[in-house]
Amino acid sequence: MANVRDLKKDINYVLGDIIEAAYVWEYTHTGKDTKKTEAIVDEAIEAFDELIAKVNDKKVENKKAHFKQINAELETKGRALIKKINELA
Repeated sequence: MANVRDLKKDINYVLGDIIEAAYVWEYTHTGKDTKKTEAIVDEAIEAFDELIAKVNDKKVENKKAHFKQINAELETKGRALIKKINELA
């Protein structure tokens, strides 16, 4: 990982794309209940807030390991949210 700025951009892009995908699903499936997509969007926003708070934490001993852990957590949460979008019916 290059730096903190790139990690913040990755968090923003990944979760932003997930939110966009949820809205695209809503747009292409008019007439369907949107409660599930709203829950996905809320979960993505919550994950964004949590990850950015962890990135901004200044009380970390080993920054490199801390940022790797955040990157892994972003991947895990992102995959879970994408799976939820793919399972919408």
